[in-house]
Amino acid sequence: MTSAHEADEAYGTDADWRLFRGDGVPRPVALPSAPPWRRFSPAPAVRPELPYLIEPRHADVVNAALHLRRPLLVTGTAGTGKSSLARAVAHELRLGDLLRWSINSRSTVREALYQYDAIGRLRETTLSRDRGEHEPSIGTFIRLGPLGTALVPSAAPRALLVDEMDKGDVDLPNDLLTVFEEGYFDIPELTRLPADMAEIEVQTADHRATVTVRQGRVQCQEFPVVVITSNGERDFPPAFLRRCVRLDLPVPDETRLRAIVTAHLGEEALRDADDLIEAFLRRRAPGELATDQLLNAVFLRTGGVDLDAEGLLDAVLHQLTGSL
Repeated sequence: MTSAHEADEAYGTDADWRLFRGDGVPRPVALPSAPPWRRFSPAPAVRPELPYLIEPRHADVVNAALHLRRPLLVTGTAGTGKSSLARAVAHELRLGDLLRWSINSRSTVREALYQYDAIGRLRETTLSRDRGEHEPSIGTFIRLGPLGTALVPSAAPRALLVDEMDKGDVDLPNDLLTVFEEGYFDIPELTRLPADMAEIEVQTADHRATVTVRQGRVQCQEFPVVVITSNGERDFPPAFLRRCVRLDLPVPDETRLRAIVTAHLGEEALRDADDLIEAFLRRRAPGELATDQLLNAVFLRTGGVDLDAEGLLDAVLHQLTGSL
């Protein structure tokens, strides 16, 4: 087994940056500050927003979707900033916390609109009757999903990220057409209620409040700002594409990479990043690398980490596609 001291000599560098030595010896360690993009707060609303750089021609496409009140379909390889674009739009336009619907093979439009806990309601109703108490409102057991919350009527639209649409079921895009076209949906469990229960308070996806649903229908006042991302793993139906404004984000070139590093970490970090940017561009040619991997490498360099150490640069700038 190689000792930490022997490892330091092997790398030929100061070991001050090494928090974990792998020698089994406990020692008090003060963790350094995290990268700006990995700092969190108990209140998401006060989490600092990082700068997002986009070319004017791409910003124009975003603006077209905003004017047309149409979903923005953003395509591009992994790491081009598709999801970050949605956060940037919500931040710049002050649309509140970004709602997010992450798609997988089991995702349905119903779950994105609302969820009804019928078993929980039955249990609580039975317990309330046994105790001689009033039955809980049905709204206690209904929570709007991210899409449903985005459609709640309000003076200003909410922003919704539909992430990785191409990972969903082949029918999912078509299932969304009616909601996108009409801007409303019904909750059958509420539409069946008697007239004296026309207004029901239900919970929202962001857990911050309840909203009133009248006669079982949620109808938007302003169509939400919807950003749909896709890695291009499959094509979408023409009817769905026709209702979206499409934006293809290219991989950033060297000039834009330098601008991104400067915006996130400052001019000082950029001065010592030439070899890292060169390695990033070289490694990106045969495979795919995400821009945040370059930012990770530059951040480590500014913290005194020797990225020339064998295997470390490979770990930070590993390809996102191909064999592992």
